[in-house]
Amino acid sequence: MVLETTTLVDRVPLPAPRKARERQSLDWLALFQGTCLVLIECAGFAASTLLLVLGLPLFVFLLLAGWNLEALFAQLGNLAEHYRTAEPLARRFFAQDLQIAFLIAAGGLTLLRLPAFLRRLDRRLAEGPSPHA
Repeated sequence: MVLETTTLVDRVPLPAPRKARERQSLDWLALFQGTCLVLIECAGFAASTLLLVLGLPLFVFLLLAGWNLEALFAQLGNLAEHYRTAEPLARRFFAQDLQIAFLIAAGGLTLLRLPAFLRRLDRRLAEGPSPHA
């Protein structure tokens, strides 16, 4: 009785052996188009993420002010007055806190949006060249 097993590795077709002198030609146009697509998509992703992070404080302040612009500008004037009269060390710490909050918000939003961006980029790259290009 012969025991014959077939594994997943046995089902994978082996690549055909290539001759030593045979070289694959590189499609430079497709490589250039793919690189441009990735760069454009990455720039759009970065710009939209930064605009979202910069617009979030305005949304929060408007929400806290009850969508009243007069109340918003009164609060901003109060904040500006406190900043103007603060000591230099307090100003520096405030600016440093704002920078850290911006970096955390940008990093967090980037991590939240990154999986969808990568799926969209993969789908766009898999589409291949545009038929009307």
